[in-house]
Amino acid sequence: MNKNLGIFVIACILIIIASVILLLRVNEDVWICKNGQWIKHGNPRALIPNESCSEKHVTNFEDCLLAGYSVLESYPKQCKTSDNKIFSEDIGNQFEKLDLIKINNPRPNQTIQSPLAISGEARGYWFFEASFLIKLFDENNNLITTAVAKAQGDWMTENFVPFEADLNFSQPSAEKGFLVLEKDNPSGLSENADELRIPIKFWQEPEMMKIEVYFNNNKLDPEFSCNKVFPVEREIVKTKAAAKAALIELLKGVTLNEEKNGFFSNINLGVEIQNLVIENKIATVDFNDQLEFQVGGSCRVSAIRAQIIETLKQFPTVDTVIISINGRTEDILRP
Repeated sequence: MNKNLGIFVIACILIIIASVILLLRVNEDVWICKNGQWIKHGNPRALIPNESCSEKHVTNFEDCLLAGYSVLESYPKQCKTSDNKIFSEDIGNQFEKLDLIKINNPRPNQTIQSPLAISGEARGYWFFEASFLIKLFDENNNLITTAVAKAQGDWMTENFVPFEADLNFSQPSAEKGFLVLEKDNPSGLSENADELRIPIKFWQEPEMMKIEVYFNNNKLDPEFSCNKVFPVEREIVKTKAAAKAALIELLKGVTLNEEKNGFFSNINLGVEIQNLVIENKIATVDFNDQLEFQVGGSCRVSAIRAQIIETLKQFPTVDTVIISINGRTEDILRP
């Protein structure tokens, strides 16, 4: 009896050990972010991630979002890290004030610019003489401007009354700020004071950069040399992923003005970039199968390759380009 019990205990221990080993091996073949670089752990089947690798300590919703963690479907939005920490988006104190005042525009964390039309509804006792004050601050608590909200109905009631206000302001240097909708308090007593605070973002004019995309041109190359392509300049919003942005511009095709100047593309519409990795001056770019859909003839195949290769080789980080379709490199873009 004791012998059978011992065998049973040993068997249970072996099962537990095997289960632990299996659990530890489940996520073995992955890419790990270490010291600002993507490092292979095991033998991951996926290509190296496109997003930047950063081990910045996550302390709030914005950090979590920038780190690329998943956002849960909730209100307010919530971001969950790999170690199951959850950070909620700041939406001010609107939940606490729902029975007193509601704002329809702008919504929390909305990007605003001048002039701003503000609207919502508040209990009649939030007003005095059919109005109350609205203040706009930057994220450093500097007052930018004020406006007066006007009741759009009889305010002598305890019910909700619609209000509107127009806010005009100069473009601040700060990226974020908040609106304060103050309950009118003619008594001046602190116990009668109240406010709704709504976080907002200020519209920022994006910084631009210039890139080149390469097309064939029947005016510059009337005999059509297939793999002879010419650059056109495009202006895009500045990005660290400039190579991918250039390819996206290439896949859009030529503009009407470019077409008038003889430029044309041999790349099908509907082509999508599935992955782009640049490592050791080698750009490996994977497209969907639309790249070779109904593509025939060695000349067109050469032109397609030339457009992609030259567009990527404009960047000093790229010397060689490897093109694939759904992961395949050997049997693609054949004449």
